[in-house]
Amino acid sequence: MTAQKGRDLLLKLDTTGTGTFATVAGLRSHTLSFNAETVDVSSQESAGQWRELLAGAGLKSAAIKGAGLFKDASSDATMRSYFFDGTIRNWQVIVPDFGVIEGAFQIVGLEIAGRHDGEVTFDTALESAGALSFTAI
Repeated sequence: MTAQKGRDLLLKLDTTGTGTFATVAGLRSHTLSFNAETVDVSSQESAGQWRELLAGAGLKSAAIKGAGLFKDASSDATMRSYFFDGTIRNWQVIVPDFGVIEGAFQIVGLEIAGRHDGEVTFDTALESAGALSFTAI
């Protein structure tokens, strides 16, 4: 994978639940992270007393963090209502020359800030709420 513009990473939301995705807000920074818990199966008989892990047994999760500007009043209202209602919706993360990650996420953090001489900005955090799919592009 060659160097790419950060602005080409897109975060999209299925606002209607019908499978039609729309770009959310004007994100200036975004992070996608994958995590997997481990299951320790070590015992007194483990070779050299080294820890042993059970392959494929831990829980997997993904987190998305983003910061930017709301593109309009509608995207602002949608993000706010999804946070306060605890709505779980399908989201897409599009990473150019890599692929599309899609699945259910819940907004678990929403921070809104503004300076007296600048625009209103937001930071958001989403956590996966089910199985994710990956499609290479």
